[in-house]
Amino acid sequence: MKGKTPGSLGPDSVSTRLDRIAELSRQLRGKELTTLAHHVDLVWMYEAYGRTRKGGGVGVDGQTGREYGSNLDANLRSLLERFHSGRYRAPSVRRVEIPKGDGGSRPIGIPTFEDKVLQRAVSMALEAVYEQDFLDCSYGFRSGRSAHQALQALWEGVSELGGGWVIDLDIASYFDTLDHGKLREILDQRVRDGVIRRQIDKWLKAGVMSEGRTIRPVAGTPQGGVISPMLANIYLHEVLDGWFEAEVRPRLRGRAFMVRYADDAVLVFSEKRDAERVMEVLPKRFERFGLRLHPKKTRLVRFERPQRDVDPRSGEPPGTFEFLGLTHYWGRSRRRNWAVKRKTSAARFRRALRTLSEWLRRHRHLPVRVQQSVLCRALEGHNRYYGVTTNHGSLARFTYCVKCVWHKWLSRRSQRGMTKEQFFNGLLRRHPLPEPRCYASVYRQPPGAANLLLRGAG
Repeated sequence: MKGKTPGSLGPDSVSTRLDRIAELSRQLRGKELTTLAHHVDLVWMYEAYGRTRKGGGVGVDGQTGREYGSNLDANLRSLLERFHSGRYRAPSVRRVEIPKGDGGSRPIGIPTFEDKVLQRAVSMALEAVYEQDFLDCSYGFRSGRSAHQALQALWEGVSELGGGWVIDLDIASYFDTLDHGKLREILDQRVRDGVIRRQIDKWLKAGVMSEGRTIRPVAGTPQGGVISPMLANIYLHEVLDGWFEAEVRPRLRGRAFMVRYADDAVLVFSEKRDAERVMEVLPKRFERFGLRLHPKKTRLVRFERPQRDVDPRSGEPPGTFEFLGLTHYWGRSRRRNWAVKRKTSAARFRRALRTLSEWLRRHRHLPVRVQQSVLCRALEGHNRYYGVTTNHGSLARFTYCVKCVWHKWLSRRSQRGMTKEQFFNGLLRRHPLPEPRCYASVYRQPPGAANLLLRGAG
């Protein structure tokens, strides 16, 4: 290693060890692993540092990623020694309030940069273990998986079934109410390494600093922590995924599948009676683990393919449901066949438009080219997420609404104002905005997601 830093050899060495942990986890499926922390060495810490975002907010110590990296080797060696010896103390998380589109605020936790690095290191080890256990129905916060893949799997699955009955599942304050005791019991089944388990306990007990006061949580995952998504996935794998696959589906009369992204899940059934039976037991299942389903947002939706414009059996068209910001509904294809379609949910549409309108109101004094640059980035990001097949109409409407809002606030820069004709035929030609575009087409995705979901069903 002469002349080379640990970081220069890190990726290959760490990749080999991650593969070794994954292979051991597969061989010992269903059994606990007692030695994992010895894999976490200086090379591992360099890799964890490389995977940690450097430009985030600062924690309670005020140290930035750049400041931490100015003396990186010494800092990582000290962090590694304190981790292995058990002397590392998880610092409090700094809480800030982020404004929401409805006028309220959302609390966000910001750990220290050093804490983020250590959480990343431990999360890498846990990921190698639990990726062997996680099921195909889970998509949130997993390497190589995305929200668009979850939407694709849901679209293929519902289309394959020809509709059915959908349980739109919503967990009330999931990340704040996760039971620590139950989490420890779940971790006991797979990970019993004393160093890692002791460190996880410290993060669960770490305080949250808000307005100069430190609050000690008794439930929930570490706020803003890198380790939080991993712990949340492990918990819901036991509560929902594994239970649905091993105990629910074998007892059903018809076919069924589930798609979950983090704490947002949809369960689809071909038979109404199956859906009703599962709907009855779901609250009891979640209560066993200290969780509660939202009474108004969790609902059973009839999503059967329409026979006519109005279903004669019920006297009304089939319902709709939302998943990952998109409303799913039955509509006519270009060939006049019934097909599952998606459009931007009304709440997400309004929130995004309100956010841009507020930004334009506060920055209407900026040069037009600066405003155009910000709006182009916002529209491009909106199109890349919501740009799925059948949603072009919502994208076009959003682009038009953004143009109207831009015209509104530009007109208030002077008493003379600006007519719509001057804006659309003059200014927009000189400073154009991106046109709506569907980036995530179901026809460009690799087929087979539905087969994976439906394999072994009823």
